Amino acid sequence: MDFSAYLQRYQSELTDNVIPFWENHCIDHKYGGYFTMLDRDGSVYDTEKYMWMQWRIVYMFATLSMTEYRKDNFIDIAKQGFDFLTRFGKSEDGTYYFALNQRGEPSVAPYNIFSDCFAAMGAAALYRADGGEIYRREAESAMNNYIRRMDNPKGRWEKNLPGRKKRLSLGHYIILANLGNVMKENLNTDQFDEDTDRAIKTVMKKFYNPDLNILFENVNVDGSFDLESCDGRMINPGHGLESMWFVLQYAEKHNDRELIDQAANIIKKLLEFGIDKTYGGIYYFMDALQKPHLELQWDMKLWWPHNEALIATLYAYRLTGDEYFLQKFIEIDQYSFAHFKDPDYPEWFAYLNRRGEATHMLKGGKWKTFFHLPRALFVCAEQMKQLL
Repeated sequence: MDFSAYLQRYQSELTDNVIPFWENHCIDHKYGGYFTMLDRDGSVYDTEKYMWMQWRIVYMFATLSMTEYRKDNFIDIAKQGFDFLTRFGKSEDGTYYFALNQRGEPSVAPYNIFSDCFAAMGAAALYRADGGEIYRREAESAMNNYIRRMDNPKGRWEKNLPGRKKRLSLGHYIILANLGNVMKENLNTDQFDEDTDRAIKTVMKKFYNPDLNILFENVNVDGSFDLESCDGRMINPGHGLESMWFVLQYAEKHNDRELIDQAANIIKKLLEFGIDKTYGGIYYFMDALQKPHLELQWDMKLWWPHNEALIATLYAYRLTGDEYFLQKFIEIDQYSFAHFKDPDYPEWFAYLNRRGEATHMLKGGKWKTFFHLPRALFVCAEQMKQLL
């Protein structure tokens, strides 16, 4: 297949649509940091600054500043965010708050370790782009905080009591695996290689259920599966697909053919399980045994699972040559551009109902920022170049 037309479309979407939207609307020129609560036209509808979203913007602009898509101001956009977040974002123990108000005053406690995760990613990318030691130190500090907190991620803000079963979370381990890759690429270090290896092995050995042939979101601490609870049966197809392209990335670098085949098989099963065969698109949440799901939005179609599915299918196709993945990439591409892409304004809608109709007009919010979509467009374009 000739990917030339796809490559041109993905690059155009990135450089003519997505990047300018955030470049023009997200920067808080008065206080620093970024606005992420952006309406359909880019206007700001709330000034709260959520740490995940803030650091993801740092990461993307720093990363793009090192590519063919760079503009001179990208590195400055990333640096001003770093300065704001490191000045105001840290709690007394050095971990990052979950949110700040516009001026930088803490508004939500540091109960979530993913704030540290994305701080590590953003600072690491800035180090590679700029070379300043301040960025390396911050990346290593945030990475070590993330690893330190994994066994007790919420710390004193944990609301669950002893009566609730403890779980291992797929997100904690697969993020560690991806973080290890980001650290290695951007800091040129092997400091976190053992953590990365351990995370990959944990994901593949504990979260994959060979009997049901599906990747679970939560497992018991001993690696067993709880099929008697909604929490234990939870499947997040988009998260699983994101996890598996991280695994493919790792496996390719280690020339591990067996691991490539294992990850490709899981991608195939997640797609077979998670695609809505009536209306198209990928379900948000599912139950492993098709029982009722507690989340009322379980059947919605969100932008980011489709972004991750595009990467996963293209990665799997390039590494395996299996035409199944090419066909699924084409299907998901057609669905995504037909339903998520706003025909009248730049950027993509985030939330669709099951039928594929937009339920919210926003382009950025508490959970959506300059990250999943630009990363997908960029990574897919790189995969296409290799396929060409």
